[in-house]
Amino acid sequence: MALQPSFSHLAVFASVARHTSFQRAAHETGMSTSAVSHAIRGLEERLGVSLFNRTTRSVALTEAGQRLLERLHPALREVGDALEEMNNFRGTPAGTLRLNASHPAACLLLAPLIPQFLATYPEIRLEIVSEDVLIDIVDGGFDAGVRFEEQVPEDMVALRIGGDLRMVVVGTPGYFARHPLPQHPQDLLAHDCICYRFPSGRSYRWEFEKADAKIEIDVKGRLTLGDQGMMMRAALGGQCLAFVFEEFAAEAIAAGRLVRVLEDWCPRFPAFLYYPRQRRVSSALRAFIDLAKAARRD
Repeated sequence: MALQPSFSHLAVFASVARHTSFQRAAHETGMSTSAVSHAIRGLEERLGVSLFNRTTRSVALTEAGQRLLERLHPALREVGDALEEMNNFRGTPAGTLRLNASHPAACLLLAPLIPQFLATYPEIRLEIVSEDVLIDIVDGGFDAGVRFEEQVPEDMVALRIGGDLRMVVVGTPGYFARHPLPQHPQDLLAHDCICYRFPSGRSYRWEFEKADAKIEIDVKGRLTLGDQGMMMRAALGGQCLAFVFEEFAAEAIAAGRLVRVLEDWCPRFPAFLYYPRQRRVSSALRAFIDLAKAARRD
């Protein structure tokens, strides 16, 4: 009679399946990559099936592995909730908090909170994954996500976090010495602008608003990028205009290397921390929410 798999091996399997990576699963579980691999091999031997298709570059679930994950997911969540409930009897919050955020939100809103959070809650492990691809945070094994308002799923509890982030149109003094300053967003159609493409493949239409007027401009340009850091560096080269979050450009603007234009048209975007409505809020997430609320009031 085959031995029943241990809960720890099943938890390791779920981690590898979630990350499609032995290395990232090892980081999440605190094990070595070889130990994770050994646990998966042992689980496959006990079950008598292959759970993953492995190549030198990728890891993917087999049909049997997908079926096992679907059946295990609710049970693992229940166990996790039960263990988390025990934290209510502890003096201080503990556990692991996993957040998923867009790159700008992670850099501009979450990064400033990290030092105080780690200092205040020494028993919490914090993991922040920054990516601009919008994912299902539940399937990804995250406690919460941080996105700008229009990206927050409607079925989630959403809490405003940090201050609103403003977008600005910037170019170098040299660029504007050769080209007229735009006076209205429509004037951008005559400029060489850096186009932004989302990971989904959709191109971003630059958004502007003034009083009750809202305008979206499908700007044109020879350069298309998907990262605001690269957009900043390209704008500093003096050949094109960029539309970036003001905080990314603040130092260059203060130094006179970039010039803001259309300031009275540039919008602000609120960001939200969101989490599943039906799931218990862990003590670690509650602690982070409380700290973020306090920081926003300061």
